Amino acid sequence: MGSKKPDLIDVEVGQRIRIQRLAAGLSQSELAERIGVTFQQVQKYEKGMNRVGAGRLTKIARVLNVPVSSFFDGRETIEQVALQGMDAPLAAMAQPYAYRLLRAYANISDPDLRQTIVEFVERTANQSFVGSPGERTPSGRH
Repeated sequence: MGSKKPDLIDVEVGQRIRIQRLAAGLSQSELAERIGVTFQQVQKYEKGMNRVGAGRLTKIARVLNVPVSSFFDGRETIEQVALQGMDAPLAAMAQPYAYRLLRAYANISDPDLRQTIVEFVERTANQSFVGSPGERTPSGRH
């Protein structure tokens, strides 16, 4: 049997769990302890590798103080968002440090500075690094 890819809907629900956990200021270990699983299990939930059952999802929602529906709500149906994969806005929010970056950005009151930061990040993200074999590329690969 080959390795099984995570279901796109499970990935989407996992990303929403991660975003809500970060918004609540909890680590994976803290959430795991409060819902009675290991932090590795929370990691698997957040990556969509393990499906979250209804009972466990209800516990997670209680701990994060959000309605269970928050893991499924949105302008588009969860199926449509899941099909977008890494192009979905939630996929970007689930990246390491993205929530911290957005929270810090929201605290900047100067609109010109906000625009400068966005333009800097966009330029940095779009740069192509051409250099020696030991230098990192934008994907983080050597």
